[in-house]
Amino acid sequence: MGKLTLERILQSQGFGTRKWCSELIAAGEVSIAGATVTDSRATFETDGLEFTIFDESWVYHEHIYIALNKPADFECSRKASHHPGVLTLLPEQFTRRDVQPVGRLDHDTTGLLLMSDDGPFIHTQSSPRRHIPKVYVATTHDPVTPELVEKLLAGVKLHDEPAPLAAVICRMVDTNRIEIVLEQGKYHQVKRMLAAAGNHCVALCRSQIGGLKLDALGLAEGEWCYLGDAQLALLAPI
Repeated sequence: MGKLTLERILQSQGFGTRKWCSELIAAGEVSIAGATVTDSRATFETDGLEFTIFDESWVYHEHIYIALNKPADFECSRKASHHPGVLTLLPEQFTRRDVQPVGRLDHDTTGLLLMSDDGPFIHTQSSPRRHIPKVYVATTHDPVTPELVEKLLAGVKLHDEPAPLAAVICRMVDTNRIEIVLEQGKYHQVKRMLAAAGNHCVALCRSQIGGLKLDALGLAEGEWCYLGDAQLALLAPI
């Protein structure tokens, strides 16, 4: 990225307008390498740049890629209507730099949700052409049976879908939990497939996208983390 003025750096990271960032710097609220910087026009190399605002440390990111362990009762929308939006779980400046969910999880579905401000990344990860498998664990109302697993693997017909939809992989986890791997992203797909197969979903969690596993990230519900290159490389067909 090269060098940028400090006010431009802060603006690009979502800390406010250039005027506000300039005033913040002049007030002595920004430091780099332990030294307070009061010149908003001072330039710095952005690659790996660490800075502190109000005694909180940040690292410059041209684009940010985030994994969130989404709790229930949060909407994957920038304009939430009935429940809080997932963006309320992130630092405020992420909203100003246009971070968005990559795809959607229902408000009552928990688990792995990707978020980014990189438009091409969001488009690529959301594209059905990539056939990226997503792993869900559903808690069912009635016990899981071999017949249920067989139906989901064979394919079930959903209303308004021209052809039956089938799980790529499906297995019983325990008496009332089933793991389903899908490559599509149809509306309420797991819940509708279970209903069409004769059961009912009472809870749903997305545990994996491609090769990226929620358990490996060590996130409690509501927590988030940046994704590095190695983790981003896992977001591909397995």
